[in-house]
Amino acid sequence: MSVRGMFVSAKETKQYFPGEVVFSQGDASSQMFGVVSGAIDLFRDGELVMRIGPEGTFGEMGIIDGAPRSLTAVAAEATELATIDERTFLFLVQETPMFALQVMRSLAARIRELDDAG
Repeated sequence: MSVRGMFVSAKETKQYFPGEVVFSQGDASSQMFGVVSGAIDLFRDGELVMRIGPEGTFGEMGIIDGAPRSLTAVAAEATELATIDERTFLFLVQETPMFALQVMRSLAARIRELDDAG
């Protein structure tokens, strides 16, 4: 199952209104997110750095290292997000090695995109 599949089939999702903050730079981090529908804008120090659309994930770094959020995530439009907490993340990494690889690929692609933009 893909990362997208893990999120689309999630039992709990939350709706966000346009402009609603999912988390802020510096917040504690204990979840990662998958965009089921809509879009999320990611900001660093108030500047837009990228948009994550359907099938995209974000928040991986926080769930991996537990450090404060490095970006602010804001709903760009009406958005539905699914979440994975640390316990579920660790279970999925252990039981589904392809999940871990896909999360790493997503994170690597985002880091490359941020490096190219900077």
